[in-house]
Amino acid sequence: MMETTVPRKAPLPRIRAGSMLLLLLGATWALAAAASDDEVEIGRRIYLEGMLPSGAQLQGERAGGMPVSGADAACVNCHRRSGMGSVEGDIQVLPVTGNYLFGFDGKAVVTMDPRSGRAFNQKHALYTVESLAEAVRHGMNTSGRQMSAAMAHYALSDAEMKGVIAYLRQLSEHWSPGVTADSIRFATVVTPDVEPERRRALLDTLRAAFAQKNGSTFPGRRYMAPPAEMMMGTGRKWELDVWELQGPGETWAGQLEERYRSRPVFALVSGASNGTWAPVHDFCQKERVPCWFPSVDLPESGDGFYALYFSRGVALEAEVLARQLRSATRTRKLVQVFRDDYVGRGAAQALSHALAGSGIAIEQRILGNDSPDGLGRALAGLGHKDAVMLWLRPADLAALNALAPPRAPTFFSAELARDDGNAIPAAWKGQARLVSPYEVPDKRAANLRYFRTWLKTRGLPLVDERLQAEAYFALDFLTDTVSGMLDNLYRDYLLERAEDMIARREGGKAEEEVRLLAALKYNPAPSTRREGTSLYPRLSLAPGQRFASKGGYLMRFDSGKLVAASAWVVP
Repeated sequence: MMETTVPRKAPLPRIRAGSMLLLLLGATWALAAAASDDEVEIGRRIYLEGMLPSGAQLQGERAGGMPVSGADAACVNCHRRSGMGSVEGDIQVLPVTGNYLFGFDGKAVVTMDPRSGRAFNQKHALYTVESLAEAVRHGMNTSGRQMSAAMAHYALSDAEMKGVIAYLRQLSEHWSPGVTADSIRFATVVTPDVEPERRRALLDTLRAAFAQKNGSTFPGRRYMAPPAEMMMGTGRKWELDVWELQGPGETWAGQLEERYRSRPVFALVSGASNGTWAPVHDFCQKERVPCWFPSVDLPESGDGFYALYFSRGVALEAEVLARQLRSATRTRKLVQVFRDDYVGRGAAQALSHALAGSGIAIEQRILGNDSPDGLGRALAGLGHKDAVMLWLRPADLAALNALAPPRAPTFFSAELARDDGNAIPAAWKGQARLVSPYEVPDKRAANLRYFRTWLKTRGLPLVDERLQAEAYFALDFLTDTVSGMLDNLYRDYLLERAEDMIARREGGKAEEEVRLLAALKYNPAPSTRREGTSLYPRLSLAPGQRFASKGGYLMRFDSGKLVAASAWVVP
């Protein structure tokens, strides 16, 4: 995170054209500004759904006569929800918002290619109502040249075209809530079930990262803002609110809404919960606030555009284990041991569902409050053809010290264990298998070398590596993403850029790492320098995807050290 805020410059000068064109633009602007809600709704359905006001499907034709219709013909597929365009290989799909088409303000500049982060959109002459209609109906741009073959042609009526123009006029027209000319406000959410030491570690990490964004790398040295951000004067101060929820989960929605009404934020960043995240997830969908990579054990798996997660947590672990158990024909019965709480029930349910139809009998054993006696009873009667999955946290795993391991293969959740199996007693490690969505320890240590050094430079203790590393990644990635947005600070665009950037950005941090480590007089061998900043082996998103890591390992102990016991498994 080597960027800083820079003084905001005056708005860029308006793009000027001939006086006749300006008169036409004035008419266009007046037309769009006077558009009715009904006209905007007509345009919205065409743009997002591919539906005409008659209820018929939108019909289009690409170069070569290939027809498209309905949802497949909708503008959103290429121009995205924000209207800010997209990049597919070498093809740039340019923005189609009112600012970019008609020049309503003077800040119509966008970085189009996330692979370089420095390539601005191509300039084109401003559109009028007539020239935009020509582009939509016949694929001719303002210079009279044929547009890309990927651009379909649509035979829209005048009323339908007016609706599309009305919708584009207001699309991404104003900065999203939480943004001012000088600042961007974020919030992080901590639920009341998070342990005090983990809460402190999370907030200390986030506050240090915010201070870095707003301040200096080392005493007397300023950050280097990205050239595009510096040239455009789009850097802003970042502000962080901490939303600590209280009481039972059914009251959280009201608390979130009250905080948001009091001081709106651009996005929720990081955050933590040991139980349900559903009220926060639902709040983000309702208010259209991005929920940016919280640290949660069981994220919501339903539809939702506004939440991005590292993985599906224990639900992903359940599917990885099920994939392995299905191939192990000797397994006759699986016993699941778990606490009767939101995550425990969710994990057990996910594994039961994943094993449906496998022929493996499933037995649920809920752990009571009398450990280790209760844990001993839960593990009783297991045979060598059985298997047991312990969906347990470190406090419960500590009770295994008083018990002899069963003859059955025993599996543990890395998501819940939190410490790479250190809580598993030595007597159990010979037969233990850890189901893990994380990178194997040796490679993860290399990936997190820079993060650990960063903690040291800020005097922060390593309390919970996973929680703190996830928080750091969330802020680091957010910094990269927002700086490339320049002045186009729209929430939908933030999420779209995340989809495009996340798989490309990990390798690009190496130069930053070398500078920091060199300043600390530490120069690791090239083979030990990190390839990223994440504790996950690979992170990627595509349009509509909301879980960046999609697989996991089974790990075993070899001389006390965790190593991979399987290939990377993607259920």
